[in-house]
Amino acid sequence: MALGPLPDYPWDQMLPFAERARAHPLGIVDLSIGSPVDPTPALIREALSEATDAHAYPQTVGTPALREAIVAWFARRRGVSDLTVANVLPTIGSKELVAFLPFMLGLGDGDVVVHPRAAYPTYAIGAAFAGATAFASDDPSEWPEETRLVWVNSPGNPDGSVLGVDALRRMVERARELGAVIASDECYAELGWEAPWDRERIPSILDPRVIAGDRRDVLAVYSLSKQSNLAGYRAAFVAGCSILIDRLVTVRKHAGLMVPAPLQAAMTVALADDRHVSEQRERYRRRREVLKPALESAGFRIDRSEGGLYLWATEGRGAWESIARLADLGILAGPGVFYGDFFPQHVRLSLTATDERIASAADRLTTFGESL
Repeated sequence: MALGPLPDYPWDQMLPFAERARAHPLGIVDLSIGSPVDPTPALIREALSEATDAHAYPQTVGTPALREAIVAWFARRRGVSDLTVANVLPTIGSKELVAFLPFMLGLGDGDVVVHPRAAYPTYAIGAAFAGATAFASDDPSEWPEETRLVWVNSPGNPDGSVLGVDALRRMVERARELGAVIASDECYAELGWEAPWDRERIPSILDPRVIAGDRRDVLAVYSLSKQSNLAGYRAAFVAGCSILIDRLVTVRKHAGLMVPAPLQAAMTVALADDRHVSEQRERYRRRREVLKPALESAGFRIDRSEGGLYLWATEGRGAWESIARLADLGILAGPGVFYGDFFPQHVRLSLTATDERIASAADRLTTFGESL
């Protein structure tokens, strides 16, 4: 099947609101996209620099050092201690994997790709690339018999919802009843805020409590963009079922999809160092503690948002109206309608702005709230 028409890129609709926000006398506070603003840690940049004599083609499967680093990271940070290098694969960022996984798995016409109701748009775009049908649902009992791939996302983008062990187990069980692959996008897993996730590890779909040691048709996707400020590096990986990993490796070898060798060296160093991750988490925690009460004082209710990089907020009016009102304060957010048809009154605000910009946004929101 030929690739059909795709929707326009939604963020182009934000250009007039961005101009409106830039006109604010104190400048724009851009909380829309969620691109990291903090420096890439020096030890990672040094590793990249030292690996720039990259005269040979890189390995599609990843260097032995990188694959071992991914395995060790899963054991240390995600509570998944039974992986081997056959269960992991580096990717060129996580978005390309999300977009092309249905195609790489051989899905097509008549197949269904399930994704969350509040969802990163690329899940549905990936279904379109393969000629499959996207279906939004958070309830496994609703998933149709034609389902061949299920995406879960915890903590969620945009809504910051976290799935516990029991919920993940039910989803895995239902996917297996349907004969479907289930893939979990977990790139915000280090960012848990509300109880119990402020103290407990957010579970991976590969957690033994979820799958009881059976990785068949289960994948976990992770990105270093957020925890290590590596969005510009396009550094990510997938882990899980070795049969699926083998298939992805074969497709990627044929397509020439290889993580550049210097980036593999940088990833290896990043995965072995927990200190910079803790420091970045603390930055986001501080910013959240400033922004969340300011939004509430301005009349917004924060829904879900137990984890992740965003606040999912509503003031009980249409999303575009809220976007315009925030733009008048010089604050740029993302409308909930970009993330599905179920949240027409929500907006998403990211924590990826400098401390100074977050403080400025909070001051404006608080002053606005006092005028209500």
